[in-house]
Amino acid sequence: MAQTQEASKTAGKPIRCRAAVARKAGEPLVIEEITVAPPKARELRVRVLCSALCFSDIHFWRLNEPHGYYPRIFGHETVGVVESVGEGVQDVKVGDTVIPSFLAYCGECPDCISIKSNQCSKLRFELSPYIRDGTSRFFDAKGETIYHFGYTSGFSEYTVVDITHVTKVDPALPASRACLLGCGVSTGVGAAWKTADVEEGSTVAIFGLGVIGLSVAEGARLRGAKTIIGVDMNPDKVEIGKKFGVTHFINPSELGGKLAREVILEMTDGLGADYCFECVGLPSLSQEAFTCCRKGWGKTIILGVDKPDSQFILNSLVNNHSGKTITGVQYGGLKPNLDIAILAKRYLDKELQLDLFVTHEIKLEEINKAFKLLIEGKCLRTVIWFDQERARADGVTFNEI
Repeated sequence: MAQTQEASKTAGKPIRCRAAVARKAGEPLVIEEITVAPPKARELRVRVLCSALCFSDIHFWRLNEPHGYYPRIFGHETVGVVESVGEGVQDVKVGDTVIPSFLAYCGECPDCISIKSNQCSKLRFELSPYIRDGTSRFFDAKGETIYHFGYTSGFSEYTVVDITHVTKVDPALPASRACLLGCGVSTGVGAAWKTADVEEGSTVAIFGLGVIGLSVAEGARLRGAKTIIGVDMNPDKVEIGKKFGVTHFINPSELGGKLAREVILEMTDGLGADYCFECVGLPSLSQEAFTCCRKGWGKTIILGVDKPDSQFILNSLVNNHSGKTITGVQYGGLKPNLDIAILAKRYLDKELQLDLFVTHEIKLEEINKAFKLLIEGKCLRTVIWFDQERARADGVTFNEI
């Protein structure tokens, strides 16, 4: 009832709220009062509960050209409650808990209908600074446009998203865990589950043990992989990795001149790993992963995000005659509207270890500290709370940073 009353007061009207705005590439975000316009047809306005900081936010926050649009509101690992809906919205209603997604699902195109793809061919993913209709719903105190990010823009107390970019979730799922399913954890788990289709008893090698790499390990663990090899320069990831099923750890700085791929080949009797995952975004690591992937049936999956014009080169002879495959994938191959609910249930059933990914929980005012923590490798996921009343209800203890 409270949600309905709230909507009756604000539906169809602009809302003034706070947001963390990136004014320039690489500079600290500024907490500002902004105006969020009401949703148009097939859109909904969401009251954000909390958002987590993903390294993709940092990657694009650092970019000036190309794809550098400022001022901008980042944030794409988000959960919130529907405040109001535009004309034609039928799948969700005011008061529903939803997770916005950077991938669309129209439900009609060949890709959305097929189990082979999560790339909607009607509403393709683009690095657009706008919502789907090519305009913005955000305005600063001077009435000037603030750009969107990834069709989500979760670093604001309210955001507007297209109906094709939201998934309704069970409100029993804690908000600080639900937001993780918007990108990183789902991408890694999905890559092991859907893209690679990791088999029981197989060998997996993961290059980079950030949240995506650790999520790949979690997915491989759930799929029954026998050997999970983690490659990372950070020695702290040894113990962290074990919690997610990593059985062997390789630190390239401690190999005395050897390459990680050589060690992996030795560990696998020269055969290579059945499945290799690149989770950093470096062409050199993509080559490493492909080289130590098993001949005959090995799969290499590229998950890391590099600069838009980056390239890597494969040896033609090896590629043509090895029987290996290499693929890139978004969101781990998952369809948000179908697979988020499955992951949420596996968490509620105490199978998927979402709790281990949340290392810090902070208030909006400290969002720049979250950037510092992630850049320095001192956290996994920091959850930024916009609704502190909900945070208190969930028993959150904010970290002092």
